[in-house]
Amino acid sequence: MKAKINSIALFGTSADPPTLGHEALLSELTKIFPKVITWASDNPDKKHQIPLQKRTQLLRILVKKISHPKLELVQELSSPRTIITIKKALQLWPDANFSFVIGSDLAVQIPKWLNAKSILDNARIAIAMRDGWPISENQLEKIEKLGGEIDLLPFTIPESSSSKFREKPQKILVPQELVPLLLEENLYGLADSR
Repeated sequence: MKAKINSIALFGTSADPPTLGHEALLSELTKIFPKVITWASDNPDKKHQIPLQKRTQLLRILVKKISHPKLELVQELSSPRTIITIKKALQLWPDANFSFVIGSDLAVQIPKWLNAKSILDNARIAIAMRDGWPISENQLEKIEKLGGEIDLLPFTIPESSSSKFREKPQKILVPQELVPLLLEENLYGLADSR
């Protein structure tokens, strides 16, 4: 996949918590896109375990760890509705082309998004394949029927999901830079035993 000149990858995430998969995805996106923007958000289809402000703090630690000049956390893009995020992005970067990045596990949801057609009119969909989440031609066709342009990203994200971590919190599933805060504040049941 060739990123368009002046294209911006937009990657919103629940970051509940950010995992090694998030780290891998953000790092890979910086190899493809001239600018990568991320933020933590509330997903209306999920029940979040910790507040948005704390998830933003964890994502900020991850972005600082990756420390890439193309990567930036822009929390003001955060909205439970993708259409609102796209409108905010258009105000910030009126001349940019956008690629809205999702994991392959979310491809099936796109046609059901509020204002899906309007979202697809304003951004390409860049799909990162996640181990264990294959994508079907039927799912892609449904997006294309709504006018969506799709790019399948040329890398696979390791099977390291936030939901797996929440089910059974293990330090090895998250970037080590997050562990001190997780322990200190007893987030997700990782009590500080110091």
